[in-house]
Amino acid sequence: MKKDSRTKRAAPGQEQRRKISEAELLLDISKTTAAFETLDEILQTLVEITTRELNADRGTIFLNDSETGELYSRVAQGNIQREIRILNNSGVAGHVFSTGESLIVHNAYKDSHFNRAIDEETGYVTQTILCVPIRTIKGEIIGAAQALNKKTGRFTPADRRLLEAMTTQASIALQSTQFVERMKQFRRKEMEFFDVVSDVTAEIDLGALLQKVMSEATRMLNADRATLFLNDEKTNQLFSKVGLGLEAAEIRLPNHLGIAGAVFTTRQTINIPYAYADLRFNPAFDKKTGYFTRSILCVPIINKNGKIIGVTQVLNKRSGPFTAEDESRLKAFTAQVSIALENAKLFDEIQTMKNYSESMLESMSNGVITLNEEEKIVTCNAAGLRILQLVPESIFKRKAEDFFTGPNAWILEKIRHVEETGKPDIIMDAETVFGKNRISVNLTILPLVSAVKKKLGSMLIIDDITSEKRMKSTMSRYMDPGLADQILEGSEEILGGKSMIATVLFSDIRGFTTLTEELGAQGTVSLLNEYFTIMVDCIQKEGGMLDKFIGDAIMAAFGVPIPHDDDEDRAVRAAIGMIRALDVWNRRRAAEGKRPVGMGVGLNTDTIVSGNIGSPKRMDYTLIGDGVNLASRLESLCKQYHASILISENTVRRLKGTYRIREVDRVQVKGKTQSVEIYEVLDYYTEETYPHLMDVVNHFRDGLTLYRHREWARAVARFEEALRVNPEEKLCRMYIDRCIRFREEPPGDDWDGGWIMKTK
Repeated sequence: MKKDSRTKRAAPGQEQRRKISEAELLLDISKTTAAFETLDEILQTLVEITTRELNADRGTIFLNDSETGELYSRVAQGNIQREIRILNNSGVAGHVFSTGESLIVHNAYKDSHFNRAIDEETGYVTQTILCVPIRTIKGEIIGAAQALNKKTGRFTPADRRLLEAMTTQASIALQSTQFVERMKQFRRKEMEFFDVVSDVTAEIDLGALLQKVMSEATRMLNADRATLFLNDEKTNQLFSKVGLGLEAAEIRLPNHLGIAGAVFTTRQTINIPYAYADLRFNPAFDKKTGYFTRSILCVPIINKNGKIIGVTQVLNKRSGPFTAEDESRLKAFTAQVSIALENAKLFDEIQTMKNYSESMLESMSNGVITLNEEEKIVTCNAAGLRILQLVPESIFKRKAEDFFTGPNAWILEKIRHVEETGKPDIIMDAETVFGKNRISVNLTILPLVSAVKKKLGSMLIIDDITSEKRMKSTMSRYMDPGLADQILEGSEEILGGKSMIATVLFSDIRGFTTLTEELGAQGTVSLLNEYFTIMVDCIQKEGGMLDKFIGDAIMAAFGVPIPHDDDEDRAVRAAIGMIRALDVWNRRRAAEGKRPVGMGVGLNTDTIVSGNIGSPKRMDYTLIGDGVNLASRLESLCKQYHASILISENTVRRLKGTYRIREVDRVQVKGKTQSVEIYEVLDYYTEETYPHLMDVVNHFRDGLTLYRHREWARAVARFEEALRVNPEEKLCRMYIDRCIRFREEPPGDDWDGGWIMKTK
């Protein structure tokens, strides 16, 4: 009995010592944690103390992150030395934190709240768990403390009470250091924020700026990627030149569609924690790219005037959904860079305009030189360097008074006159000298002024009119401009002496002398100008070259200076076109009460000589040779044979097309010993202007054959048959007269059926 009484008396003494020991422990915790300045040190020390005092294998202190709704631990014993984050309502710790009730688990794998994933990831085997909420003195729960695997026995209610007491004792230090840490983090982020803003806003190139903004937004919010869209007011589209994680390409979408469009039109931030659960999200883009969008934060970009200029969209925060702080930081960031974005966008537009202007200047065939208000040469395009035959170093940044000197001093005078008067000046066919080169130019000098009429300098536009341009201008009067271009693209040998096959065309107005007597000088000039305009158009339409006007006659050629495969056909088509155009013109003249104009055309194909012929003071590109002379003779013969178009056998043999042609005679022209067959082209006739044409042609052909066989009577019969079909057939009447003459005075035995011309 005495022993029992002593035991009972000892129990109160042990309890007293336990309480004193516990009080000392709690006081030691207060002193120890108060001595530390960082949260990491407090967490590590607190874990060591609780683990030791509870005789546990390891422990973990979880603190609540109210922004993300997560419990996080930075220090744990064993192999785990990294930050662990779990949702603050999951697992044993989440259950204790959310319910505020301590929990003792004797078999972790049988407890419904236990998450085996951590054990599977680390290889550690959790058996028993003691977890209590961390309460402040005021009863606020700020986290959870967890001890694992008691080394001897099980965790007891006494262990629970001790852990609760220790964590409550340390809660003040935990709260204060957590607050200090948050303030330090906030301060650090703010300083980083200002550094980032300073770095980003220093960029002026739009593409580089977009890249920087999106890169910093991604880093700042710990996200996967970001895209910044600017509004294009011209097209009502949102565009971005760079997308992180995507191919570098411009993205464009209507500024009212999708999440970005909704933010732009409503000016309201959209924060979507789970993209696929939101009806506003379109998963088509994910399907196209293979990317999986989890969370989205999209904020408007508003400039200092309150105008929305675009949106910034950030995807997939790596540690849960985007928070209200993320929204605030992204809004502040985009607000700070909005000015830089507008400046970069304006710079990009100006750069585009500058590139366009420079491209336009470089593509111009005229030389362009600009001077600033100090009369220094600022720019000279490629054409200007080529025309003046200069290198960039010899002209750029030189003062006008040093550059335009000597024989070019007059240019400086003109520039200063334009600067004084503010009015443009045009100098035609002026001569300039640069080095050893004399260049004829048309020079235009323009004043350069700003939108507010401030003088900016001068612009010189130089039109080179030497050699090629003068030649082209001249040659375009004689041939199709396209043909003139081809000639100018070739070498100068084209205009030198050259022997070649060509088809020469001569045309002449019938009864021109009588017309001039009736019309007088002014009327004659007016008629010729109108007539030549019509005829030259027909020639140039077929690619012919006008050689010259000889009074009322026209000389042209096909196949010079540039040959074609069908020059003979071109010449025939041109002649037919000339007669048809003449008929249209005559009908118009008749309606005006004027006399009709008649015309004959002669064509011959032969070897001719072409080139510049003349004296040093006067040169003329022309054609000479027997082939030219025969064409002229054929034109004259049109009157005798009552024809409008006569062509030689040389031309007929080379024709590729099919035409209505008849042989009219075999002629030995004056000055020649050989006869040549001549043919009449009849394609310009219509059934109205020449009824039963082919019947007449057939009768005439038969009569010509009989004529050459000296069967005069039978030939006359065939010619008369043609006249019965068409009494206006004058050629048949001519041959009837010949037959009658030859019947009375037969030709000699050497007669070949031809006719010798006594005159030209």
